[in-house]
Amino acid sequence: MVVRAMFLLMRGLWVGCLNDAYRVQRLSALTCCSRQNLSQMGARMTARALVCGSVLGCVVLLYVPTAAGQAAGSGPQQAADSGTSTDLFVMPGSDFDRPGLVPRANLNIGIGHTFGFLKKDPIGDEVTFTYTYENAGSHGFFHTDFGSHTEALGVMKNFGLPKTKTVSGYTWIQAGLCSFTGHAHVENRFYDGEALGAAVHFNSHNAVWIQESYNKMPTVPWYTTTGIGYTWSW
Repeated sequence: MVVRAMFLLMRGLWVGCLNDAYRVQRLSALTCCSRQNLSQMGARMTARALVCGSVLGCVVLLYVPTAAGQAAGSGPQQAADSGTSTDLFVMPGSDFDRPGLVPRANLNIGIGHTFGFLKKDPIGDEVTFTYTYENAGSHGFFHTDFGSHTEALGVMKNFGLPKTKTVSGYTWIQAGLCSFTGHAHVENRFYDGEALGAAVHFNSHNAVWIQESYNKMPTVPWYTTTGIGYTWSW
C-alpha cells in the first residue's frame, strides 16, 4: 500500500512537470510570449522537479532500509522494539504574516524517520524532509501569481506527556531554501523555522498533528503559522 501511494504521488508530480514543459514549448513558439512568462514557467518546472527527486530519494533512503530490516528480522515487532518508525504527513494551515496578521495559505507535505539511537538526544530523534507552498502575494488566501516554495531538512524531538499515551508533544527545528516565484527572476532565501506541537494518536499508524511555528527568512518579516495535519506511520 505504501509503495502504491508513493508511486501515485510521484506520477502526479511528474505529470505536472510534463504539462509545464509542454506549455513552455507552446509559449516559446508564440511571438507574443514574454521572457517573464517563460521564466515563471521554468521556475515552476524546477520546483516540481526538485520535489519529485527529493520525495523519491527520501522513499528510497527511509522506506527501503526499514522494510529490509523488518524482512531480515522478526517482522514489525522488531522495528517497534528498536524505537524506529517512518512518518508520511500532510499539513495544511495558515500563515499569519506581518504586519497585520494577514492570513495566507500554507500547504506542507513531508516524510520523516525516527532513529532509535537518538531517543535520548535532547535536540531530536526524527529527521524530516518537507516541501511547503505558501501564497506570497499581497492579497488572496490560496494562490496568487507570487508563490513561496520551500524545501527544508529538520530535526524533530518527540516526547511523552504525563498520564496519557494518546497525546504526545514535539519540537521541530527546520532549515532550508525558499524560492520566491512570480518576479522577473526567482529569488532564493535561507529559511529557518521552529515549531511546537502536539500529536493525537488514534492507533500505532494514524495520528493528527496540531502545531504553531515561527518562521524567518532574510529580507522578509517574521511570521507565524498555525497548522493541523494527518500523519501515517509504519
